[in-house]
Amino acid sequence: MVILLGAPGAGKGTHAKRLSSLLGIPHISTGDIFREEMEKNSELGQEVRRYVERGELVPDEVVNLVVKKRLSQDDCKKGFILDGYPRTLQQAEALEEILKELSLPLKKVINLVVSEEEVIRRLSGRRICRNCGAIFHIVNMPPKKEGICDYCGGELYQRDDDKPEAIRHRLAVYHKQTEPLIRFYEEKGLLVNVNCEVPLEQSVEEIVRILKDDSD
Repeated sequence: MVILLGAPGAGKGTHAKRLSSLLGIPHISTGDIFREEMEKNSELGQEVRRYVERGELVPDEVVNLVVKKRLSQDDCKKGFILDGYPRTLQQAEALEEILKELSLPLKKVINLVVSEEEVIRRLSGRRICRNCGAIFHIVNMPPKKEGICDYCGGELYQRDDDKPEAIRHRLAVYHKQTEPLIRFYEEKGLLVNVNCEVPLEQSVEEIVRILKDDSD
């Protein structure tokens, strides 16, 4: 049972998918669950949609309920990777109670460490097709023709929240929310920092080693 923490652009989703494949345990993202529930138009999905459509954050009690429901499923008994949850100290405390109730031990909290400059470089280089939504990066995955989508020929644009000033604001909000969370897990001896400015294979290998050492 592993939690991945990290700033926007640190690569939580990418690492979680890779680790899920290597370790054979589910990758659980609250964002993905919300989208699935909204697509199914379930009671929970309808409640989540009300907040999303108003541009509001989904309240902790709803998020905690979603997580508890997902962790109760059979495929989580052998382990799981949590990505994007908990985001606040209140959610971390709720997760403790959920895990206790389900008799699921938390093994490690991996903090993916990336400098502010690197986050800005990664996110500010992102370009999205206005027509089909394909994602490119001006350095890491540039289109064949500048400003034009390889797949449909649509115009590529930069989202407002991918501009450097917006990214700095997102980082400030993240650090304010997450610093108490990092201290919470440090005090429990669960937190391990992993440098994620190295190639993906290297950081994934390091996390697998940490988890293997913990289980030996």
